[in-house]
Amino acid sequence: MIKNLYVRIIITFLAVIIFSLLSSFFMGYFLFEKEINHTGQNDMIAVGEEIISLYEQTKPPNRDAFMQRMVKVSAYPIHIYDASGSFTFYDLDDSGSLKIPADAVRQVLEGQYYRSPGEGEQTFVGLPFPFEGEPHAMFMQFSPQNENVLNRMMLLILLLGLAIGSLCILIAARYLVKPLQALTGATKRLAKGDFDVEIKTKRVDEMGTLTQSFNEMASELKQLEQMRQDFVSNVSHEIQTPLTSITGFAMAMKNSTLVAENDRNYYLDIIITESGRLSRLSDNLLKLASLDSEHHPFEAKTYNLVEQMRQMVVTCEPQWSAKGIHIDLEGADDAKITADRDQLNQVWMNLLGNGIKFTPVGGQIGISIAQSANEMIVAITDSGIGIAPEQLDYVFERFYKTDPSRNRSIGGNGLGLAIAKKIVTLHHGSIEMKSRLGEGTTVLVHLPIRKR
Repeated sequence: MIKNLYVRIIITFLAVIIFSLLSSFFMGYFLFEKEINHTGQNDMIAVGEEIISLYEQTKPPNRDAFMQRMVKVSAYPIHIYDASGSFTFYDLDDSGSLKIPADAVRQVLEGQYYRSPGEGEQTFVGLPFPFEGEPHAMFMQFSPQNENVLNRMMLLILLLGLAIGSLCILIAARYLVKPLQALTGATKRLAKGDFDVEIKTKRVDEMGTLTQSFNEMASELKQLEQMRQDFVSNVSHEIQTPLTSITGFAMAMKNSTLVAENDRNYYLDIIITESGRLSRLSDNLLKLASLDSEHHPFEAKTYNLVEQMRQMVVTCEPQWSAKGIHIDLEGADDAKITADRDQLNQVWMNLLGNGIKFTPVGGQIGISIAQSANEMIVAITDSGIGIAPEQLDYVFERFYKTDPSRNRSIGGNGLGLAIAKKIVTLHHGSIEMKSRLGEGTTVLVHLPIRKR
């Protein structure tokens, strides 16, 4: 079995060329056989008429010598029949005379022209040839030499066509296979984890499109690999930090000489706090993994969005009341939406929790719910410290923190906004953030009223 694509292409093209040439030759010969025979007969008749005319004008004393010279000139073998049916044959190479039907001889002796039907092996014509007052019939047949020349010419054309076509196929096949070989090499590098592969191409055909698609795939895989590495690094960092604290304080408490009795509760509180961070990180990672899967449950119900937001404000009351934050909620009482209530609870909890965390004592948080014909727009605005403009494009990425040290001090792990965006996307909505340093932050959530 031939496994090399280059050889397969060459063999396939050669088979196609040979089949095409032979088919074209036989079809052309079949279609034009009658026309070729007719044209050849016309030529022989014209030559025969010239021979007869020349004989009548010159009246040569030796007819045999004259006819032999005409055969050499015309290259057509000639038969001369007399009224008794006997004939004289004139030829160049004694290739043998042609058996001419008796009715054809009789027809020409009666003064008529004769054309062979073209169904036999030979093509010939008959012309009346008066000689010394007696009717004679001159038959001219197509020369085997001429036929051999035509056959050799056709064979040479076929062979030249095959040779030239084969050479072109060798070049074309290499042109076709070369980018595939490059793709194969790049694919092997990609399979080994080398994502810095890019195939240069200037082609605009399907192969160029395939190469461009491969480059785009390699680029996306490189980004995914970088995201995976960043994810592992971030998760390791988020886990290692509280674990280090827990381990250190636990070992310190184990040694009674290092920790005073009145400090033990303080160290225990730190261990509990860091354990809570680990628990929240685990919950958020599981939540993201579930949302990323195609099998995450989605239970859409129609409910009042303003009422849901009121419940979220009440749920978070211990946090915002402890900081003396004032919260305003505006929205029509009939603002109903069809969505997964539990998932949107997570969105509002994350967004409202961020607003409370980064709003200073005595600050304000405004929540407005507006309804249009097709969507519900929820805006949560705080009077917190704000976010730099260059960071707004990254706030919804996983583990991204505008200030890692500040987030760690308040228990953040950089997953809350990523979860919120994922849930909003699953609802075919959009989320965006607007902010300025020192002027607060506004998060806008657009949700379709009905689930698409």
